[in-house]
Amino acid sequence: MANILVTGAGGQLGKQILRRSDEPGVQGRTVGVTSRELDITDASAVADAVEPGAVVVNCAAYTAVDAAESDEDQAWAVNAEGPRILAEACARVGARLVHVSTDYVFDGTAEAPYPVDAPTAPQSAYGRTKLAGELAVLRALPTANVVRTAWVYTGSGSDFVSTMRRLERERDTVSVVDDQIGSPTYSWDLAGGLLELAGSHIEAPVLHLTNTGTASWFELARAVFAAVGADPDRVQPCSSTEYVRPAQRPAYSVLSADAWIGAGLAPLRDWRDALDDALRVAPAHDR
Repeated sequence: MANILVTGAGGQLGKQILRRSDEPGVQGRTVGVTSRELDITDASAVADAVEPGAVVVNCAAYTAVDAAESDEDQAWAVNAEGPRILAEACARVGARLVHVSTDYVFDGTAEAPYPVDAPTAPQSAYGRTKLAGELAVLRALPTANVVRTAWVYTGSGSDFVSTMRRLERERDTVSVVDDQIGSPTYSWDLAGGLLELAGSHIEAPVLHLTNTGTASWFELARAVFAAVGADPDRVQPCSSTEYVRPAQRPAYSVLSADAWIGAGLAPLRDWRDALDDALRVAPAHDR
C-alpha cells in the first residue's frame, strides 16, 4: 500500500489534503512536508524524501503572481526546476507524481472551456514558470499526472473569499472586476479530487479539476456577500483596466473537466454549494 507524500503542505491546498487524508477510501499513510521542511529545489533532500512506490502530490509552488513579474528567477526555481527534480526522483525509485498546475498556462482568450490539449500561451511570469514545470515533469516522468486548477480558495486567511468577507465588514461598497471569468474552486473539494487521483492508477498526463460552473470575480464577491447575509448590491462592477496589476490575468479561465470525468473520476460539485460550505466552516476569527 503506497504512502502519499504531500509537498508544500503548509499552503492552503496542502493543508486540506492532510485534513482529508484520514477519510475512508484514502489508502496508505499520508505525510506532509512544508516548503521549509523540504525545499523541492534541493535535489539531495528530495532524493532522501521520495520513497519507492510512494505517491508524491506536489502542492509546492511560487504563487505570488504579481511578485513573479520582478522575481521570475525565483519563481522559475520553485515552479519549474523543483517539479523537474521531484519528477526525476520519482522516476529513479518508481514513485508516482501528481503535480498541481494552473489556468495561467493559457492566454485567457477562449470562449469555451479549455480542454487539456488546448494550445498553451502564458501571459505572465507565473504562467511561464508553471508551464515550464508541467513540461519538465512530463519529460522526466511521462506517467505523471499534471492537474491544472483555477481560482482556488479556502475561505480563511488572505484568499479572495476571505478578503471579500472582511471587506464586507469594513466598507460600505466594494468594487470588483466583472470581465474575468473562471470557476471558483474550494480547496477542500480540490483536495478530495487529488486524493482520489492519488489512489488510482489513471494514465492521463494532463487533467483539469475545478468546481463546476462559472462566475466572474464580481459574481463571486456578490455570492459571498449574500451568503453572509449582506446586500450583494454593495458589490459594484469594474473593469480590469480600472484595476491594473503587474501580472496580466487570463480573462477567461474556465477549464474543461471532460478528461477528468472521462478517466472515471468524480467531478466536483457546483461552486455555489462549495462556497456555502466554505463560509460555514471557516474559522470563527475570519468571520
